[in-house]
Amino acid sequence: MEKIETMIDQLSGTIGRFVSWFIFLMMLITALVVVMRYFLNLGSIPLQETIVYLHGSLIMLSIGYTLKMNGHVRVDVVNRNLTERQRHWVEVLGWIFFLLPVSLFLFITSLPYVAFSWSVLESSGAPGGLPGVFVLKTFIPVMAVLLFLQGLSQGSKAIRALRR
Repeated sequence: MEKIETMIDQLSGTIGRFVSWFIFLMMLITALVVVMRYFLNLGSIPLQETIVYLHGSLIMLSIGYTLKMNGHVRVDVVNRNLTERQRHWVEVLGWIFFLLPVSLFLFITSLPYVAFSWSVLESSGAPGGLPGVFVLKTFIPVMAVLLFLQGLSQGSKAIRALRR
């Protein structure tokens, strides 16, 4: 099982490091939009939507990496008063009763939504907006899979720690 955990962790790490560059791109494009608007009196809906697409992609694709790095919000007020063994139990129970069911729910319920978007090749509703909203929506079930996989890895590690 440790090999699978390692593979999942490597996948999450690789994706997380790759999409972290989206932050830099968003910053550059935002600066460009500001310069264009306030100094050149030009607007660009495609550039503005590119920022939104990058932001959505960043959030959805980095969800597994964030879990791996323990970056998700936790109730630390409760967690800090627990022993390490109790924290592992909380991790396992949270994994079983919340993370896995929520990621499965997101995956299953997003499929018809994404399929419809692909069937009409959905694009932006804004005049001059970007095509490819259907591609962005595809990241919803991908996000659920990445969260599920990293949840398996984290849960497996917690179970192994409890066995020691």
